Amino acid sequence: MIWESIGSVVIGLALSWAALHVLPGRLPSARAVYPAGALGALFGAYLADGVLYSGHAEATAVGALVVGAVTLSLLLRPRGRRRITGPAATR
Repeated sequence: MIWESIGSVVIGLALSWAALHVLPGRLPSARAVYPAGALGALFGAYLADGVLYSGHAEATAVGALVVGAVTLSLLLRPRGRRRITGPAATR
């Protein structure tokens, strides 16, 4: 179990590094992205291990990858500024 935890944190950090290099302007600072990716992957591994029980290392790694990617996607900002039209624009 300890190796699955360490592996999932490494997966989360690798996802965070890749996201920061592919989408540099759409993510907050690295101080927020790295812990979010690592904790998301760790939660994904915990969730997959709880559902599948012990002994499924590959499925646990996939769970860590999926939940880590979903967690990082929640940090994405919109691509550009949206133009506000209507009554809210007159303020």
